[in-house]
Amino acid sequence: VQLQASGGGLVQAGGSLRLSCKVSGINFRIFLMAWYRQAPGMPRELIAQITSGHSTNYTDSVKGRFTISRDNVRRTVFLQMNDLKPEDTGVYYCNKLGGTTWGRGTLVTVSS
Repeated sequence: VQLQASGGGLVQAGGSLRLSCKVSGINFRIFLMAWYRQAPGMPRELIAQITSGHSTNYTDSVKGRFTISRDNVRRTVFLQMNDLKPEDTGVYYCNKLGGTTWGRGTLVTVSS
C-alpha cells in the first residue's frame, strides 16, 4: 500500500486546512479509512474514520470541527479541518483502519 498525504502547512488559530491522501496498492473502496495525528512527543492517535459507505466517526477533540470524506473513484480520502487550535499541531497520516504500513504524513502547525 502507498499513502501520500498532502495539504498541511502553517495556519493561525481559527483557520482552516484541507488535507488529502492518495491511496494505491489496495482495493480502496472496500476499506474503512482513517486519519491519524501524531503531536510532538506523543503517540499517534486515531482522530477520524470513514467506512466504505461514508459513515463517519471522530474523536471528541475534533468533533464538530473536522470532516472526513472520501472519493472512491479518485482513491483519495480528505480531512477538512476548521477552527484549528494550537493543540491540533502535529503530523497527520492516513491509513486503512488497523493498517501497519505508514506513508509520509503531512505536517500541520497551528500558531496561537
